Amino acid sequence: MDGLQKNNILKKMTQKLQLQCAGRGSGLSATVVALMVKSVLSDPKNSFNADEALTEEDIQKLEELCLNKLTERCSPSLDTIKMQEYFGLSYTSRFQLLKEIQGAMESRMSPLMTEITDSRLKTRDAFDALYCKIVSYILQRSSVSSPADADSVNQAKAALQSVLPPAELAAFMALLKEDKEQQLDELTRIVAGICLFNKASVNEKCLHETFPVSFEGIENELSASRRLVGKYTTLLEELLQPDSRRVGRDVPVDLLKQALYNARQHEAFLKILLSNAHLCASCMGDLQMKLSAQTNLLKESVKAKRAVHSAKVFPLFKALADLWCGLQEEAELLKVLHTIMLNLQPFTVAQAELFPAEYLDGLLEGSEVKTDQDRLSQPSDGQINLAEMTTCEWLPPETDASISDLSLQFNGFCGYTFVCRDGLLLPGNPKLGVLKHEGKFYAFSSREAALEFASRPDDFIAEVEERAKGSPELLHLFRLQQRDFSFEMCPKENSRVKPITKCESGTQTDVHPVETNVVRTYEWNAWELRRKAIKLANLLTKATHSTQTHASSMRRENATQVWLPKDAASQCKRDAGSNVPRPQVYLTGLRGQRDAQVVKIDLTRAVDE
Repeated sequence: MDGLQKNNILKKMTQKLQLQCAGRGSGLSATVVALMVKSVLSDPKNSFNADEALTEEDIQKLEELCLNKLTERCSPSLDTIKMQEYFGLSYTSRFQLLKEIQGAMESRMSPLMTEITDSRLKTRDAFDALYCKIVSYILQRSSVSSPADADSVNQAKAALQSVLPPAELAAFMALLKEDKEQQLDELTRIVAGICLFNKASVNEKCLHETFPVSFEGIENELSASRRLVGKYTTLLEELLQPDSRRVGRDVPVDLLKQALYNARQHEAFLKILLSNAHLCASCMGDLQMKLSAQTNLLKESVKAKRAVHSAKVFPLFKALADLWCGLQEEAELLKVLHTIMLNLQPFTVAQAELFPAEYLDGLLEGSEVKTDQDRLSQPSDGQINLAEMTTCEWLPPETDASISDLSLQFNGFCGYTFVCRDGLLLPGNPKLGVLKHEGKFYAFSSREAALEFASRPDDFIAEVEERAKGSPELLHLFRLQQRDFSFEMCPKENSRVKPITKCESGTQTDVHPVETNVVRTYEWNAWELRRKAIKLANLLTKATHSTQTHASSMRRENATQVWLPKDAASQCKRDAGSNVPRPQVYLTGLRGQRDAQVVKIDLTRAVDE
């Protein structure tokens, strides 16, 4: 069985499993089912050989294992995979999210804009109705006020009349559709700026209170997730110790590890959302300051003046509307992040049902729960000597200030602890230093873990990847397989790249790498260019004739001075030559008797003839 046949079998199996899961009430996507099939097939515990062909028994066994895992009730592992898929489909970069928000606004306003631009006006009532539609479009597009508020509609209508009087509506409708759309956008910005300025003149605080900056929900959710991670980690640390006092108690360790992985993934996603929320709050603060400054500038421009030229204030109104639109988009992005946070909560229900808070507190009675912050703030048990690292490069924390911004393997978790403590996840501490192996960076939870990992790095890396095959959710949590659920990290996380290596280098370049080209006909004087332009323009009106016409007698007298040719003589060399006589020979007696004698006669003329 070649690779193509095997892929076809797995593809058909994925479709079949998806239908079977739907029949049992578990609606799963093809991506989740395919990932589960790959995970079960590559798990060493299931004894499938990836290099050999799949028999009928293997296919049946694979289907049963996958179906049991996919339809399992209260499975934190399956919930983690669903969470990863949802986040990969819902979250993208900040730029893309803002672009989607703008596209959603344009799609929502597109029917009303089309209705305005495609209108055919014949009666006075139709003109009035169209004018009201333009006012409604401006209010909905700018979100300055509600179109249902009569006072807001009257204020917007009065502002629009100062920019586009009803008498000029016919000229507006005579424009092309593209020009009408552009003009409508200009009207929206100007009228929205006027309405915002009027609001700020009455109460400036109302503009800032419209979009409250709040991300406490994400912070509270992250704090709860971190506390839960600390409880799971502390309990697993005690259960996985050989001399644990809880060995005799009936605690499902495998489910506890799945719950820990679920909480860790939830925490990682919440960190991304919170980082974006902080960036949104910062941008909204800057925009609000600019909005206040722009409002004050407008107040100074129109202060104690009966009339102000439109060319002076209209750009200020449009700038005010642009700032308001930026605030609106940032607030909408904050809502999107909060919605994603709320939609992540159902994926943590399984581990919450398996391990309720009372049950966990009872298991942890008498134990000190440590969070990641507590572990990282503990004093280290001695710095690592560079002489002890013989096979790998060790980067002490004092050598590079940006060592905490490196992109760490296994998502920053300690690979040695994961292998030697049977799947326990402990965060690596970059303050101890970072190990560099084959261009990749690894952090560890303790000094001993770093030394042991450095003695056999390839073996530990292979063991981490092998153990992760048994838990498919770890492939994404450790960033070992990013092609299944790919998403862009937040700006802070995405900036963690390899540090720039500095070295002494030199480069030699030519003084003039491009050949100089001097244009002799170049003119810098504008008046000379004008003179040439007039000359060329005059030539267009001229006409030439090759024959005499009736108007030839009307030509004016003119005179021309020339230099007459002078007599001159020259002596040249004379060439002469003659031909040499061509040799001619006549032979007789060539035909006839065999005994005939051949006679040769020379007929060549003499040279002196």
